[in-house]
Amino acid sequence: MTESLTRRAALAGSLAVLAAPAMVAAQAPWPTRPINMVNPFAPGGYTDRLARAYAPFMERVLGRPIVQVSRPGANGVLGHTYFLQQPDDGHTVLVSALAPFVIINGMFQGARYRPEDFDILNTPARDFTLMATSANNQTLTDIQVVATRLRADPRALSFGVQAASADFVNLALWLQAIGVERSRVRIVTYDGGGPVRNATAGGVVDIGLVGGEGFLPIRQMIRPLLVFEAQRRDAYAAPTFREAFNVQEFVAGSQRGFAVHATLRQKHPDRYERLLAAVKAVSDDPAAVEALARQELETTWYGPEESNASFRRVRAVMETHAALLRPA
Repeated sequence: MTESLTRRAALAGSLAVLAAPAMVAAQAPWPTRPINMVNPFAPGGYTDRLARAYAPFMERVLGRPIVQVSRPGANGVLGHTYFLQQPDDGHTVLVSALAPFVIINGMFQGARYRPEDFDILNTPARDFTLMATSANNQTLTDIQVVATRLRADPRALSFGVQAASADFVNLALWLQAIGVERSRVRIVTYDGGGPVRNATAGGVVDIGLVGGEGFLPIRQMIRPLLVFEAQRRDAYAAPTFREAFNVQEFVAGSQRGFAVHATLRQKHPDRYERLLAAVKAVSDDPAAVEALARQELETTWYGPEESNASFRRVRAVMETHAALLRPA
């Protein structure tokens, strides 16, 4: 009897030793490895700069490195698809212009995902479309001059814009307002706001339309012409669409921020909360707010409820103007 108990005790001890590493691993604080932050747009644009600026502050909260993963192409389709193909375990975060591009990807580009596949943590950057020309352009002094030139000759000027974007819709609405057929205008499309911004400032195109926040770092190199916003913006001496052309309707600009897989919140609620807390920590950290402000980047905290609701509102507007995104 004693011998049997001794053997059992020894066996139990051996099993405990073997199980110990697994128990320690299970109790190890999450995340257990670096976090990948996927950016589906071209380097140099607002989304790319936002991701890189947030990363060091989020690393301090999470205790793990954040690796920037660039997957540009097809107005975000390649990057969004890549993100959703990664395990929904919280080790991959998306930073994107979620509205309107996730919406547009499904509506017009045949993306195999739905807006419901993304759960937005926060969209600190709520942008607006700005129409501008190079500061070196001495002839395009204001928006009425531009309209007059186009009415006389629709091919007189070239326009740079990101394909299938809110900016593209606003360009189409403006052309309607001035009575110029879009199919007759020289429109150059780019895969990202950064390239549009650079082409505009450098005079590669006569006029560019891109998010006003994206233009901020180089605003001395451009001349603002028109703001697609309810009110004028202090950073730009340009009239609103409503003021200049008495048009009430326009599309809100890109809403940029951070998202996770829609399944993460239910599958790993603790990991979801850690990531949410890390994003919010940047908004609450005075050093982070100051550092991002120096780079003309937003840190406003709206939270997941308002961010997802705002995304749905933009989706409704984009569906209303779907025809304007189809080829002229």
